[in-house]
Amino acid sequence: MKRTFNTLATLLLASVSVTAVYAQKPSSELLNPTNHALVMIDHESQMGFAVKNIDMMELRNNTAMVAGASVIFKVPTVVTTVAEKSFSGPVFAEVEAFYPQATSNYIDRTTMNAWEDVNAHKAIVAKGKKKIVLAGLWTSVCIVGPALSAKAEGYDVYVITDASGDVSKEAHEMAMYRMIQAGIKPLTSIQYLLELQRDWARSETYKAVTDLVKKYGGAYGIGIQYAHEMLKH
Repeated sequence: MKRTFNTLATLLLASVSVTAVYAQKPSSELLNPTNHALVMIDHESQMGFAVKNIDMMELRNNTAMVAGASVIFKVPTVVTTVAEKSFSGPVFAEVEAFYPQATSNYIDRTTMNAWEDVNAHKAIVAKGKKKIVLAGLWTSVCIVGPALSAKAEGYDVYVITDASGDVSKEAHEMAMYRMIQAGIKPLTSIQYLLELQRDWARSETYKAVTDLVKKYGGAYGIGIQYAHEMLKH
């Protein structure tokens, strides 16, 4: 009987081991910390003044979520501005908090399409990633341009819709429809963060991720704060 039990236990352990080895692989469509570069485009005060499709505080929080996620997961990131000193002004404080200008080498341009700027294009391509994630202002100009251009050069392009904005709901939506028809993939700021975390057992990033959501994640963040306090975990 004991021998039979030991045999069954051995078979069970072998089964668990095989299951672990042959666990289902995630889709290659999913983003992870090492398979993409993030490009944050023109999150600047003058560009923000005219945004009408999303509440400004929500846009700022979502932008912070994206910037914070990229820092937590060490995603290769390019921050680019347009006519910063002569027209568009400084980047959102939420971008500066995670990517201080003094140490982050912002790339300032005159071109509306960052892909057409020599320095911006060089910086993005130098990251060596075939997946590119974009977020910025305005969707119909400064996001459509590099998104369609990168797609035409064979890159797999994603746009974070709620960390981007435009002068009207229609302008934002038509830009997104145009890009989606071209094969560009939309996602949201929370989706981006959670797709990078993927597994709550990843303890090395768990606290940083939940702290980020508590600060910028609206109702979801309040829920996490409540759970941590009331359930003590």
